[in-house]
Amino acid sequence: MPASERPGSPAEILTPSALNQMVRDLLEDALPQVWIEGELSNVARPASGHLYFTLKDAQAQIRCAMFKPKSTWLKFRPEAGMHVLLRARVGLYAPRGDYQLIVEHMEEAGEGALRRAFEELKARLEAEGLFATARKRALPRFPRRIGVITSASGAAIRDVLSVMQRRFPLACVDVLPVPVQGKEAPPAIVAMLGKASASGRYDVLLLTRGGGSLEDLWAFNDEAVARAIHASAVPVVSAVGHEVDFSISDFVADLRAATPSAAAELLVPERSDLLRQLARHREHLRTRATRTLETAVQRLDHILSRLQAQHPRARLLQGSDRLAALRTRLTHVAQNVLREADGAMHQARLRLLAEHPRARVDALGHTLEDRQRRLEAAISLQLERKQRRTAELRRALHGVSPLATLDRGYAIMFDDQGRTVRSVQGVVPDAILEARLSDGTLHLRHIPK
Repeated sequence: MPASERPGSPAEILTPSALNQMVRDLLEDALPQVWIEGELSNVARPASGHLYFTLKDAQAQIRCAMFKPKSTWLKFRPEAGMHVLLRARVGLYAPRGDYQLIVEHMEEAGEGALRRAFEELKARLEAEGLFATARKRALPRFPRRIGVITSASGAAIRDVLSVMQRRFPLACVDVLPVPVQGKEAPPAIVAMLGKASASGRYDVLLLTRGGGSLEDLWAFNDEAVARAIHASAVPVVSAVGHEVDFSISDFVADLRAATPSAAAELLVPERSDLLRQLARHREHLRTRATRTLETAVQRLDHILSRLQAQHPRARLLQGSDRLAALRTRLTHVAQNVLREADGAMHQARLRLLAEHPRARVDALGHTLEDRQRRLEAAISLQLERKQRRTAELRRALHGVSPLATLDRGYAIMFDDQGRTVRSVQGVVPDAILEARLSDGTLHLRHIPK
């Protein structure tokens, strides 16, 4: 810069810190607090507990910081990709000279908030036992009257009626119309569930609607609807949305179906399956009747055989055969007894020989020799260990002995009282001292300078 363009005095020259302070003051005065919505990215939570992230949209991004303890009060875990709503003030990060948002409050925006409310209600109702498997009731196998609680003009009711007419036309289906979307839907659904349950007309109730966004399906995540399903006197099937959609109604209901059509298939049997089952039952009855007749004939033949076997001539022949069999068996038993006795005598002879005094003396002699060898080896090993230990202790003792220090040219001084002299400060003039060296002692007199 030319000399003519420089400030007139050093006081007019700003430092980076001073300029940053001016910018910070301007930002905080102009924008004391703002609400801002955007998408999270670069989320970091260091060990300090603070939260650092970037808030962005399609055209821009802003660095943000949420300091402890406010970062620990969040009811959800911030992650990259979440859409959030912030309340923050604008500040300046002096080390980099960048402006940033100091976040005071954060909440999920749009569908994220609904998802968090969904998870909170789900956890609370599950803790109360509304989702317990033990309380879920079985569906009737052949329902005579079914109440379908849904929109009268939606695609869901057309799918349900079509499937039930095709599978089981004997069932009576009543459409119980209610709004399935918007603020008026939950109270209408609760009222219809209570009315249908109290009527006693229905064997089972179906609560259903077609697919949609989480906001579209929100009426089925209402706590009052969940409690009305739980209080129903008849089983309730929930089929809300598509296969990937789950609602609180699905968890409370006695059965959850992936789609309205799937619910209709679960509620009523297949007509063709019933016809095949009837055919199988008919064939089974025919087979059982045939087997019963055959069993009766076989039983009559058996009785006739028993009567013939009880004839006196037949009984005499049976007695003679039994006597011959017993004679043969007795002969085999006697031979086995003799063989077992010979074996027992042989084993006794072997035991007597094994217990002979000479054999025991020989065995004890071998044991004594073995133990004497082991004792001598143990004494030798113990003696060798003691000798090594003594040598080690001798070396260690010599290393710490004052005499070893004297061998290196040092001396120990004693006064006439036999006390060790550690400093000249404690020695009086003309005091008689004794210097102990490695090979003897010297008698000295202290002559001060």
